Amino acid sequence: MRTASCRCGALKARVRGEPKWISVCHCLACKARTGSAFSWGAHYPDDQVETEGVATSWTRIAEGGRWCTYHFCPTCGSTAWYRIEARPGMVTIPAGNFADPDFGEPAYSGFGERRCLWVRLETEAALQER
Repeated sequence: MRTASCRCGALKARVRGEPKWISVCHCLACKARTGSAFSWGAHYPDDQVETEGVATSWTRIAEGGRWCTYHFCPTCGSTAWYRIEARPGMVTIPAGNFADPDFGEPAYSGFGERRCLWVRLETEAALQER
């Protein structure tokens, strides 16, 4: 059992077992959401995740025309978890919310064509485009 939380601790996601996969994404929307060069996410089946706290949500339509719904803390603004139409039955939790630098390496990379040229991942050669 692991627990992820927003920055202030008002929202929590408790997960059982290992994520189905871990990924990084270089799309412009993920860069804007994280304020960083890419996002790092852990993807779990719904039945492995229990959430706690009252989240605010926002839905947008992604480049491919499908929805993404982000659940974030109304106090600190951190994205605590999100769901994507393209991944039914899955919950994505920003891996940094687990506060564990050894949480896990990504196995997949999305939107590699938008990767900042200076970004080098140790596992880059093994990453698959998803």
